[in-house]
Amino acid sequence: MKIEFMTSGHPLWTETISFADNCSWRAGHYLAERMRKNDFSETERVLVAVENEKIVGYCTFSLKDELPDDSPYSPFIGFMFVDEGSRGKRISERLINAVIDHARAVGHKTIYIMSGEHGLYEKYGFEKVGDFKTIYGSVDQLFQKHIGIDGEI
Repeated sequence: MKIEFMTSGHPLWTETISFADNCSWRAGHYLAERMRKNDFSETERVLVAVENEKIVGYCTFSLKDELPDDSPYSPFIGFMFVDEGSRGKRISERLINAVIDHARAVGHKTIYIMSGEHGLYEKYGFEKVGDFKTIYGSVDQLFQKHIGIDGEI
């Protein structure tokens, strides 16, 4: 399995839009729309996990997520999804580690993730910061992980 970092124009860009649009998770459609509009900053990326030339999962490295624009938290791992038939193979962990490496490379010392899942991200070293109201009016958990730069903590 390999992890691909993508921006618009990548050979897997269009295929990833289709995969996200048709996945079982309702948020996949929102990622597909962002990709169609190329709604990403210079350092933001879409990552895909590819196994046997087939996309099996994705996530993003984003400066903002579902918190209000004035939120002090940034950057985020967003849109984490692994196809049901590929779960249990540590694909999420590989995507998370790839995002962390990218975040370090562009100078971040902490990474965040918003999630309704309980017990999932803690096993990857994330700590719950608290429950926050999202821009959609719902409440989600905010997790953080201190990643340091070049081995710092």
